[in-house]
Order: sequence, then C-alpha cells, then structure tokens
Amino acid sequence: MVSVLIVNDQSLHRYALRVCLTAEPDLVVVGEAASGADAVTMSAALRPDIVLMAGRPSERYGIEAIRRIARPSHLPEPLAPTDAAGPPPRVLVLTPTGHQEYAYAALRAGAGGFLLDDASPDEVTAAIRAVAAGDAVITPVLTRALIDVVRQQRAARPLGRDIGLGTLTGRERDVLTAVASGWSNAEIAERLSIAPTTVKSHVSHILAKTGARARVQAVALAYESGLVRPAA
Repeated sequence: MVSVLIVNDQSLHRYALRVCLTAEPDLVVVGEAASGADAVTMSAALRPDIVLMAGRPSERYGIEAIRRIARPSHLPEPLAPTDAAGPPPRVLVLTPTGHQEYAYAALRAGAGGFLLDDASPDEVTAAIRAVAAGDAVITPVLTRALIDVVRQQRAARPLGRDIGLGTLTGRERDVLTAVASGWSNAEIAERLSIAPTTVKSHVSHILAKTGARARVQAVALAYESGLVRPAA
C-alpha cells in the first residue's frame, strides 16, 4: 500500500485528486495540505510514501517545502520527524506547461518526478507507483524542456571542470543511455540482464561521477555530450 499526501491550494482540486487516488486499491490518501508550509508539517507527522504537490508554481515557498520534505535533515527541530529510521517521502510534482524553470528548481530541491498537470488519472497513479518504487518519472516533453534549461544555465555559467562522462565505465554508459531513453530501473534490469539493485548502484555511481543531483541532470549531460542524441 502506497500512502499519499495531497498538496494543492484549491479544495476542489484536492477533492478530485483524492477521488482519483482512493479508487485505486493499492493507494491510500493519508492527508491533504493547502500550502507548502502545511505540507512540511503534515509530511513530518504522517510520513507518507509520496507527497503529491500540485500547487501554484509561483508559490515561492513551494520549492523550500520540497527541499524540507525530501531532505528532512534540513527541517527545523520542531518539525523533525520523531522516527528517523524510515526514508523521507518522495515528492511528485504536477506542473503546468511552460514552467520548466520551476520544475528544474524543484528537481534541484529533491523532487523525484514530474508530470504536466493535464496528465490523465492513469498517468498520475502510474507515476505515484513508479516514484514510490524509487524510479524517476519525467514526461518526454518536460524532459526536453528541462534539458534546454540545463543547457542554458550551463551556457550562462560554464563549468570549470570535466562533467565526468569520461570516467564512466562501459556498463555505466549503457545504464545512462537507457535512463536517457526513459526506461525505468526494472526495464533497464531486464534489458541489460542485471539485477535491479545493480541498476540502482550504477545510477548512484553515475550521479557521483557527473556531479548531477538527480537522474534528469545526468540525462541532460548525456544529451549535451552527444552520448545520447534526441530522436528525430
């Protein structure tokens, strides 16, 4: 059973999301928050598997809320979870088209996945399950937009060091290519005939060697370096 905390500043939207999620036998809604501040407090108290954030991208505290939820070590003492044994909640963000800068900021803050807010109910529930399982979920359209944002930021502030792709092993390159193609960890494991835990290990090594904070940043580097080329 995957537990979900819904975050949205519109009560009607929260209700619609609750109806959508509670119709699934393996998903349970443990709470609703109307703001980023409420989301931080409720996430610390309820410890859901997934925090589904669908608030307004213009809400500045939204990014800080994602950071505090995904990285509870940054929480102030009154909000720190009493039980630190479990992993922190994973954050799935629903973002409107045209807000890729917000999505990139949320990614850097620790979000584990993104969908456009016009996604179908089936896409939302599938994304919740995938993020809960440890996979990153980013739609192809949003991935391309995020890659453009990363490229622009790197052009404005060129890196003073090698991005690290030259240090990847052959198998790590295979895994990065697969990640950039949109495969989940389970699909990569099956297609490369390796264990899912090995895939996670390779992804961790890729992030460490490239200095990327999350999978999509490594994907952007893969495209920029020519390791992976966009489909025509």
